[in-house]
Amino acid sequence: MPSICLYFQVHQPLRIKKYRVFDIGRDHEYFNDSGTSNLNNKNILEKVSNKAYLPANELLLGLLKQHKDLKISFSFSGIFLEQLKKFNPGLLKSFRDLVKTGKVEILSETYYHSLSFFYSLSEFESQVELHRNLVGNIFNKDPHVFRNTELAYNNDLAYWADRKGYKAILAEGWDTILGWRSSNFVYEPNIGSPRKGKKRIKLLLKNYKLSDDIAFRFSEKRWKEWPLTAEKYAAWINQINGNGEVVNLFMDYETFGEHQWKEHGIFDFLKVLPEKVLENKDNDFVTPSEAVERYPVRDVIDVPYIVTWADTERDLSAWMGNNIQKSALKNVYKLEKRVKDLKNKKLLDDWRKLQISDHFYYMCTKWFSDGDVHKYFNPYESPYDAFISYMNVLNDFKIRLSEKTKRKAI
Repeated sequence: MPSICLYFQVHQPLRIKKYRVFDIGRDHEYFNDSGTSNLNNKNILEKVSNKAYLPANELLLGLLKQHKDLKISFSFSGIFLEQLKKFNPGLLKSFRDLVKTGKVEILSETYYHSLSFFYSLSEFESQVELHRNLVGNIFNKDPHVFRNTELAYNNDLAYWADRKGYKAILAEGWDTILGWRSSNFVYEPNIGSPRKGKKRIKLLLKNYKLSDDIAFRFSEKRWKEWPLTAEKYAAWINQINGNGEVVNLFMDYETFGEHQWKEHGIFDFLKVLPEKVLENKDNDFVTPSEAVERYPVRDVIDVPYIVTWADTERDLSAWMGNNIQKSALKNVYKLEKRVKDLKNKKLLDDWRKLQISDHFYYMCTKWFSDGDVHKYFNPYESPYDAFISYMNVLNDFKIRLSEKTKRKAI
C-alpha cells in the first residue's frame, strides 16, 4: 500500500538589481528595481502568480474539497511570504484558504532561503526561528518537519533537527546514498544513539524519478513516455504496491504553470491525478508528519557529505562550486559579528537578504546540461555580472557598517 506524500517548495528570491560601481556610497536600495524590466522582483512575482500560483491554488482548493483522502504539504521561504504581504495579499489569502482546509501541512525551513547551516549555526538557528514565527503569525501553524534550502542535507543537519525535536527531515533520494535501497520507505538518519526517552527523527527521501517526470519531463516531446497522462502516472505508482510504503513526490510549486505551461496540459494532469491515484483502494495521500507516524523505519541512511536536489551532481556545486561563489559567500558571512554587534534592524535585514541562495546560484558557471535551469528568471547576462553586482553591493554595505560603527563609538 503506497501512500503518496505530495510536497511543494514555494520560493521567489529578492534579486539584486544591476548595481554598478558608481552606485557604491549612493544607493542603498539593493533589491528595489523600480524600472519596467520584466526581471524586477515585483514583476516576476506577479507573472508567476498569474501563471502558476493562483490557478494552482484554485485548482488544489477544489481538489481538497472533492477528495477526502487528498493531502498536500508546502514549504514557503520567509522571503516569499514577506513579498506576498507587501505585493500580493490576495495570493497570500489563497494560500491561507488552502491551509484552513485542515489538509495541508507547512514545513520548517530558513526564513531567507539561505545556506547558513554550512556557514554559521547561530545565524541558521535565528533564521529558522524567524521562519517559525512568521508561519505561526500567518497560518497559525507550528511546523514539525524540517526541509533545508534546496534539500541540502547531511548527517550533521539531521543531528541538529533531531535535537530540536522535529519529527522528520526531508532529503533527496539519490542513488549514491540509497545504494540497493528504495526511496519509497521511511528511514532513520545516521546520527548516533537516540536521546533517552525521545523518539528518533525520521528521514523521508524524495523519489526523484517520479518527481522529475512531472517537474522536468512532462512537456518533453523527445521523452519516450511523452505524453504523460494521469492514468499512466497512477499506474506507475500502483506498481510500487508490495515494494514500497510511501512515495515522496517533492517539487517546486512553479512546476504548475511556469516550468510546465498550462498550454502543455499540466493543470489538466493535476486535476485528474488524485482521482486516478485513488481509484486503487490501496492508495492514499499523507503529509510528511503522517507518513513518519504511520510507517516503521526500515533502515539507517548514512550521509556524511552534503546532498541536494539540484543539477546532475546533487551537491552544492551550483552555489559554491567556483571561486567567485566561494569568495562571495566567504565575504558575506565574515560580516556576521560586525552586523549583529550594531543591533541595527535595517542592516541586519539587508545582510540576511544578501544570504539568499539564489544570488550565488546566478554566479554558477556550469552552463552545460544544467544551463537552462540556471537561467530561470536570472536578471544577469553572465555569472560574472551577477558576481560584480553582488560584490559592489557588499562594498556599499561595508561602508554603511563602518559609518554606523563610528557613530555608535562617538
